[in-house]
Amino acid sequence: MKTVIIGSGNVAYHLAKAFTYNNIKVDQIFGRNETELSKISNEFNIPYSNQNLEEAELYIIAVSDSSVENVSELIKNENALVAHTSGSLPKEILKGNYRKASFYPLQTFSKTKDLDYSKIPFFIEAEDQIDEKSLFELATIISDNVETSTYEKRKYIHLTAVFACNFVNHLFARAKEISDSQDLNFNYFLPLINETVEKIHHLDPKHAQTGPAVRGDERILKLHEELITNKEQLDIYKTLNESIKKMYQ
Repeated sequence: MKTVIIGSGNVAYHLAKAFTYNNIKVDQIFGRNETELSKISNEFNIPYSNQNLEEAELYIIAVSDSSVENVSELIKNENALVAHTSGSLPKEILKGNYRKASFYPLQTFSKTKDLDYSKIPFFIEAEDQIDEKSLFELATIISDNVETSTYEKRKYIHLTAVFACNFVNHLFARAKEISDSQDLNFNYFLPLINETVEKIHHLDPKHAQTGPAVRGDERILKLHEELITNKEQLDIYKTLNESIKKMYQ
């Protein structure tokens, strides 16, 4: 299928890269940010435009969730298949008389970090079985882990991902604030972080929990609270410890 990727951010970049590395032709990358479009174009030899959207059989919209609806209105080809990459939006958010779908890669994307695309789960949803099969086959060229989904299932996949990724990364950032405030090298904590993640490949996360809250060590919890001078850090510390306590009561 003649394919256009719409977007110039992290997801668009990695889809362009994954498609190119797997010999899937991308006929155009389209978006607003000409600087980023130009970088993607130069790296993967894909024509780009921030003005003229080419006619295509497949459009993949890889923009922020808040922009999907407006961007989808740019597509006028009623014979096209249009898929967004959002984990939390229904395919019906797409505004047009074309065929609608979702092409959701479950991963955190940064342009500067290489990824093994074959391990990324893709969740496919479409209005009819023919389009679902086409997108499924497309995704299997990139990944060994492809499933069909429903919007109801995908919503909870994305919610789980926010807990498992976004919240965890925020805690890393808060932890680094504390280490920086005491001139501690954050690299000290990388083996601990790596082991924490590695362990849940072998244990249920609930069974892998350690620390003063699960042990009920109020003396250590109190000591830590006295050390924290930042209110937001203290609120996070208390809230998470209360959650841990309740889970193991």
